[in-house]
Amino acid sequence: MLGFLLRLLPFWVREPLLIAVGSVLGVRIMYLAVRDHDRVAAGLGVVFLVFTAIRVHAVIRALRARRNPSPTASADGAAVDAAPQAQAQAQAVTGSRPRPDTPEKEHNAWGQAVAAVAVFGALGAALWVAPRFMPSDDNAPQPASCSGGAHEELPKAYKDTPRPVTGEELCKALNRPDLAELLGTPEETATTASSTNNTAPLTDGKVAQPEAEVTFDTYTVNVSATYNELSTGQYVKLMKFGDEKDVKTLTVLGRPAVLSSDHTMKLEINLGSGGSGGPVGEGPMARTLSVALDRKDRGGYCDITVWSTSGALPNDSALLNIAEKVLPRIPERPAR
Repeated sequence: MLGFLLRLLPFWVREPLLIAVGSVLGVRIMYLAVRDHDRVAAGLGVVFLVFTAIRVHAVIRALRARRNPSPTASADGAAVDAAPQAQAQAQAVTGSRPRPDTPEKEHNAWGQAVAAVAVFGALGAALWVAPRFMPSDDNAPQPASCSGGAHEELPKAYKDTPRPVTGEELCKALNRPDLAELLGTPEETATTASSTNNTAPLTDGKVAQPEAEVTFDTYTVNVSATYNELSTGQYVKLMKFGDEKDVKTLTVLGRPAVLSSDHTMKLEINLGSGGSGGPVGEGPMARTLSVALDRKDRGGYCDITVWSTSGALPNDSALLNIAEKVLPRIPERPAR
């Protein structure tokens, strides 16, 4: 049916139409083939492009034929000479002037071609950009988004703290499109992203401690900001009395910082008839980068922690790269 309708169209509408559609589909299919490494799609794109090239060649030949018409050879030269005389006699009888219908036809043909190319070029552009603005039909997993907590009432500690960051803001700062690449696993996609507006433990709810966490198949990244009076220097001294390992002091974005390692906690919950939980055990090793909330180290720090269920850890450079992306999104603590 479609082929029959195309044959009904004039040449100068049908051919530009086929060229526009063929070129748009060919280029689009070739782009998808290169992106997805699909040989079948690449072959189909080549077919469309070859088809378009054939149609372009036909249009060029037609244009050359219209510009340089070849006179039809007659049986004898008298007939050729008689044609202008007969035309002159007809014009004398009717009193009409010769009509320049050839330029008019040329103008109409070009107008039809330009209109067809414009219309179907617009349709082709719409087909090209539509996948970017419309939901995809494929089954590829989509990155996790931060859970909404904008309408959650903040604890009193956040109101008493100058310019504190919220858990939702931390989550947006951490859940970056390039986070997996910073961790050294660029092919992975975030499976969960969450945030909380907690207060620090053992502070009677007086110290704000927002937190955000993003989980991948390999690694889990947690970022928290603690708005207490503890400086990074004091924090390093406390580490000497704890179980932290591989302690290393450094400077990040002009702020004092420290790298340390410690085991996470492992909690088993029994959902059987008894409903009792197992003892708290020792989980996999985690690597933490703690950075002061301001350059003068007036108190408070931001923790960036990475761990995995397998126990593997990324290089320390991954933590430093994450800190350089996240810290600028956390306002520095003002002078008190």
